[in-house]
Amino acid sequence: MTRRLAILGFLVVFVLGFVFLRGPTPHIAIRAEKLTTVSGIGITNTMITGWVVVILICVFMFLATRKWTLVPSGIQNFLEAAMEAFYNLVTGIAGEENGRRFFPLVGTIFFFVLIANWLSLTPVFNVIGWVGNEESVEKQVAAHGFAHGIIFEDSGLGDLRIIPFSGPGNLRITSDENVIEEDDPEGVEKYEKAVEEGKFVGELIPLFRGINTDLNTPLAIAIAAFIAIETWGISTLGFFTYGNKFINFSSPVDFFVGLLELVSELVRLVSFTFRLFGNMFAGEVVILMFTFLTPLIITLPFYGLEVFVGAIQAFIFSMLTLVFGVMAVSAHGGHEEETPHHSAEGAVPEGAH
Repeated sequence: MTRRLAILGFLVVFVLGFVFLRGPTPHIAIRAEKLTTVSGIGITNTMITGWVVVILICVFMFLATRKWTLVPSGIQNFLEAAMEAFYNLVTGIAGEENGRRFFPLVGTIFFFVLIANWLSLTPVFNVIGWVGNEESVEKQVAAHGFAHGIIFEDSGLGDLRIIPFSGPGNLRITSDENVIEEDDPEGVEKYEKAVEEGKFVGELIPLFRGINTDLNTPLAIAIAAFIAIETWGISTLGFFTYGNKFINFSSPVDFFVGLLELVSELVRLVSFTFRLFGNMFAGEVVILMFTFLTPLIITLPFYGLEVFVGAIQAFIFSMLTLVFGVMAVSAHGGHEEETPHHSAEGAVPEGAH
């Protein structure tokens, strides 16, 4: 009986959401939307979100550490437990000495990416913003006879506009009456009707957007990780010893292997960037589509999935940085074999003095 009631309730909520709460298909753009320009520099919504993430992390750290006690409790206890667990993981892979060197960067990457991914799942992302057009309405009308985009209704609160939801008379199963496509054969009629009713045709430019759905952010983190890894390798093995891994003229085979090492080192930038960007952008698209098509119940499992994916992607990015760092500071080829041998010969037995 309980199962039947649960299934019945699910179906009722689904039908009500499908009939009354379906919004138009959202505008999805790979490139981050520019909000304004400051001194010739375009400020995008992902830049705004990035600053918000940094501010939230700083505020949280301040609140968690302002009353530091010897016996932790509350937020301090949670923070110390999380940091200690991740630190033990890093030192368990890299060793105590290298782990202490790698932890600041690896930990920063993990927690920054994790918080950014999870924050992008909050309801204010890709929902709050203002209405605009990438191309001016005048140019669109001159070229097509109409402007394309979502038809927004006047909210009665100044410039604030709202997206109309569906209703029993407008299910929009095969077409969307509140969206004018670029190649819409009824575009002129829809646009003229919207103008007569005092509505506005344009795109929603969100104020907040997930930073890792912007290709520039994963690329920037990947470049920082790449520079750190090379710096660790050079500072540990020396410039020429570390460079010998990439440029080695001792034999044609070693030279070819060195070129492959160099290419693989550079390819990491691409793999780091597109792994994080691809997963987060795809997740955002899935949530946007399901939110505007079936905003109730059906979307929740995808939110749960994205919570898991966001954590996994942060963990993978930071762990790959750690593993590549360990590889960079490890001796290669003959050096790796000679080091234990010489240390054994040069060792002084305990008690010899």
